[in-house]
Amino acid sequence: MAPLRRSGSKATEGSSSAGVELAESRRLDSIKKNRVHHESQRKWLKISLLGSSGLLASLLLWSFLNGDDGVTEVLAHHNEILQNRFIEVICSEDYDSHKRFEGCTPRKCGRGITDIVITREEAEQLRRVAEKGLSLGGSEGGASILDLHSGALSFGKHFVNLYRYFGAKIQDIFSEEDFQLYRDVRQKIQHTIGQAFDINISSMYLTKPTFFSRINSTEAKTTHDEYWHPHIDKITYGSFDYTSLLYLSDYMKDFGGGRFVFMEEGVNKTVEPRAGRVSFFTSGSENLHRVEKVHWGTRYAITISFTCNPDHGIGDPADL
Repeated sequence: MAPLRRSGSKATEGSSSAGVELAESRRLDSIKKNRVHHESQRKWLKISLLGSSGLLASLLLWSFLNGDDGVTEVLAHHNEILQNRFIEVICSEDYDSHKRFEGCTPRKCGRGITDIVITREEAEQLRRVAEKGLSLGGSEGGASILDLHSGALSFGKHFVNLYRYFGAKIQDIFSEEDFQLYRDVRQKIQHTIGQAFDINISSMYLTKPTFFSRINSTEAKTTHDEYWHPHIDKITYGSFDYTSLLYLSDYMKDFGGGRFVFMEEGVNKTVEPRAGRVSFFTSGSENLHRVEKVHWGTRYAITISFTCNPDHGIGDPADL
């Protein structure tokens, strides 16, 4: 019987050894599977991070190219035709520090946009006027102006009076039709502002500066080229009571960036330029604004402003 007990002992020992080997094998398999799983997780995490980084970079690039550097609401898209869009806002106290003119000084404040006052053909003709005048000079930086009233013209890093600087040659640049178109457009815009703010246009006077602007992506050379800073027209110029801009080129066709931005707490309001579009507003701090940097192409516009103070009024530019 003793040999049988020894045989049983050996069988037990063999079975125990096999169990240990099996357990070790399973443990190694488990470790291997966990390692593969973790490596797979790290791989997908890396891919996910790279994808997210790529998406973020794309969004940032899109945001940069489109000039959207904050939370904005578009008041006027470039591909829509607006009849008369008007948004009333509470007037600021800026007008209280100036002499008030009953029936003209803003008591109703706001901003308006219309695409039906000036035709695209008129805008294109005015753009050619701007191009002819600015071909005589232009800033070394990204922003140039042409003022047909005072004769101010960007010229390198400075300004010249184009009427004195070029003399009789000006008659070969501008025609009598150019000046008549300018007057007609100014009158249409003045009527539009008068109707929107319920004022008699005879109480409004054209004021300076009223000028053509040409903006491109060239790096600024002087402070005159830094057009993108927020400002308030009533504080900057004093005489302004109503400001208007007539756009002479198209956003995302002729240029990128360069949208007009009404700056407000929370959500800025933007206007996308469109040839023939008129944007107008009361000039106080209720309409703090700026222009986005132009990233490509060339943006043309004309600023036409009005005052209620006859002492600050100017006449239309005379025929040459």
